[in-house]
Amino acid sequence: MRILYSHRTQSADGQQVHICELTDALRARGHEIFIAGPGSEEGAQSKPLDASTKSAAGNWLPPPAYEMAEYAYSLPAYWRLSKRTAEAKPDVLYERYNLFFHAGAWLRRRAGLPMILEINAPLADERASHGDLFWKNFAQRSEKAIWRAADMVLPVSSALADRVRAAGVPDHKIEIIPNAVSKPFLADCDPSKVRDRYNLHDKLILGFSGFVREWHGVDRAIRFLAAQDRNDLHLLIVGDGPARLMLEQLAVELGVADHLTITGVVQREEMPDCIAAFDIALQPAAVDYASPLKLFEYMARGKAIVAPDQANIRELLTDGEQALLFSTANSGAFDRALSAVINDAALRARLGAAARDNLVGRDLTWNGNAVRIETVAQKLIGQRP
Repeated sequence: MRILYSHRTQSADGQQVHICELTDALRARGHEIFIAGPGSEEGAQSKPLDASTKSAAGNWLPPPAYEMAEYAYSLPAYWRLSKRTAEAKPDVLYERYNLFFHAGAWLRRRAGLPMILEINAPLADERASHGDLFWKNFAQRSEKAIWRAADMVLPVSSALADRVRAAGVPDHKIEIIPNAVSKPFLADCDPSKVRDRYNLHDKLILGFSGFVREWHGVDRAIRFLAAQDRNDLHLLIVGDGPARLMLEQLAVELGVADHLTITGVVQREEMPDCIAAFDIALQPAAVDYASPLKLFEYMARGKAIVAPDQANIRELLTDGEQALLFSTANSGAFDRALSAVINDAALRARLGAAARDNLVGRDLTWNGNAVRIETVAQKLIGQRP
């Protein structure tokens, strides 16, 4: 197939990882991918990862103007999509959903090109909940219009699918496709390289990977360390983000600064080795609709996982079998779950092996997702008059 991939992503974070991994997997299956995105042509998404959180315009425009600029960007994006459509003659349009981004919906209506919409978050609600949205009603109407315009919608979790249904998208247009992991995370590696780099060769490592914000709850792990009388425990955060300074200050205040290492931004090729160095992998908190990339990477590496007991996490992991899931309603539940895996090496090994087997058995890989998307696209193409 010839697939036109549309997005509005400028950040070099997990969003870029998702775009690169999926398009690479589709190419590996023999499909031609034509990318239309801000400042990007084929392969231009390979810029180094960083921890920036906003576009340049977002740093100086007031919120009302910035949101109108986001909507207005749909017009040049539509022209670019139209040009790419004329050049590439694609069979299907695949778009990564973004708030106020109507270019794909407009192209679908005007050109009749079948449209698949990948949804990773309900961005109107997400941005409103973080106080980062001025035109709330307009944003909600915009979001619903884009979701309804697609021929097929691919939310990353059942909880997110429920929101899509509530917006008026019928069941037959919804297929849940969670996030995934790439082959390097399933390959053998030597964790001693990372342990030696950070002088952690004799430590029991609690690990967290990715872009770290305050709502990720990593401060719980620091408070846990402060309550222990063990010199062998160490928290390794592989990544960076706006919560870094707060976490470092908290560790100093609680007297456990020497039990914390934050690597800063790590590029994708290094991440499998870094996660391999973990003994226990942490997801201290998660929004209720997410499909966290880090969980798939933890699973692929066969790590004992401690994560919240909520519906979207249970879609991936079963409590007591492939992870220890703690109640978010009980303030001490995280500490008890973490203590259990710290004090039982056999439990860690059993949970980690089962998590990896679960991932492999369900083919929660980017190649697996490429196959699923291929099936959806072929069905839509076959329905064209």
